[in-house]
Amino acid sequence: MKLPISSSVVQEAVKELHIRDFSKATIREVVALANNIEKQTGLEFIRMEMGVPGLSASSIGVQAEIQALKEGVASIYPVIDGLPELKTESSRFIKAFVDLDISPQGCVPVVGSMQGTFTSFLVAGQCDEKRDTILFIDPGFPVQKQQVLVLGYKYESFDVYDFRGSRLKDKLESYLSKGNIACVIYSNPNNPAWFCLKKDELRVIGQLATQYDTIVMEDLAYFAMDFRKDLGQPFQPPYQDSVGKYTDNYLLLISGSKAFSYAGQRIGIVAMSNSLYNRSYPGLTRRYGGGTFGSIFIHRALYSISSGTSHSAQYALAAMFRAASDGAYLFLDDVKEYGRRAKKMKAIFLKHGFEIVYNNDLGEEIADGFYFTICYPGMSGDELMMALISYGISSISLSTTGSNQEGIRACTSFIKEHQYELLDERLAAFQQQEGAAT
Repeated sequence: MKLPISSSVVQEAVKELHIRDFSKATIREVVALANNIEKQTGLEFIRMEMGVPGLSASSIGVQAEIQALKEGVASIYPVIDGLPELKTESSRFIKAFVDLDISPQGCVPVVGSMQGTFTSFLVAGQCDEKRDTILFIDPGFPVQKQQVLVLGYKYESFDVYDFRGSRLKDKLESYLSKGNIACVIYSNPNNPAWFCLKKDELRVIGQLATQYDTIVMEDLAYFAMDFRKDLGQPFQPPYQDSVGKYTDNYLLLISGSKAFSYAGQRIGIVAMSNSLYNRSYPGLTRRYGGGTFGSIFIHRALYSISSGTSHSAQYALAAMFRAASDGAYLFLDDVKEYGRRAKKMKAIFLKHGFEIVYNNDLGEEIADGFYFTICYPGMSGDELMMALISYGISSISLSTTGSNQEGIRACTSFIKEHQYELLDERLAAFQQQEGAAT
């Protein structure tokens, strides 16, 4: 097929989805648009929009889940606070790879980190009626802001691009000092920019969280996937860096989706610090008549949302955590493939005049991993996203991630081996067309 695809084809597909402003389209809407155009034109799309694992699920988890199903767990409701075996292995896994001591009691299975963040937002926002706002250290996962809107909470955000290192303290304190922030959330490694907050930055976040009595939600969806370091050896440094070293006001969100490629079974854990789990808040007491953050998280909020997490998937995650902590399963060896893909994709984009947006990680070159960010001179991120659609390349604009930078997010998970050549050809056509236009 001749490229670019006719603008009328693209506009008609947008119209069919009833999207008023495509620059604000959700990830799922971009997926639907690419599907529609692919079906209509027969053109194979290079999919960079959705962060779906592109590797096979861990066989350790699959076998454990099959065995659990054969033993009849499908007919039994799971315990609401989690399979005891999973709680124990979660605590051990966190000690092995983060070097934090969190009681099994505070390790609670959830239906993926998405449910983990939703429930955490819900409870954190009820602790103190004066604290009605969630603070996002952006860029971040767009759907988390949608969750806040669904809950009816307020949110504030800032792009950390210009506030790394020593500049972070004053910026963060300018928000926390207002007294209205219920919790702070960020991802590490970062989705979409793939930088990693350093120990000194996490220390600042932790110290300010303690000073201003604010909860920190640390989203570790891409657990230990900073491939510049060997973070995959249990019970020995280097460890996954965490704010938990610097405050007791934290909870960790650990997903089975990316590190173990177990996305389809929707399984993860929320791990609350021992202090946070056992703490009572006046807002929670007024609303529920008593209880601690942890008990209300489990027996009030989580119970109301899902009445527990898939029974068999809990056996799978427990088995994967156990094998990883034992050193029998080097889980990061599998997902390093994403780093290899990113390196090849970046090279092709750079060859055709693109630039990396978040290209510096406090003096280090940005890591190669699950995501990277790119821009094209003279084009906004929204314009670039729409333009690339016409070349059979789907992505999302950085504007939807809370970034103030112009560009798009590219995900490496779905690129197929034969598509590197396709990507090269299509970007060459794009560069030629854009050059002629200017």
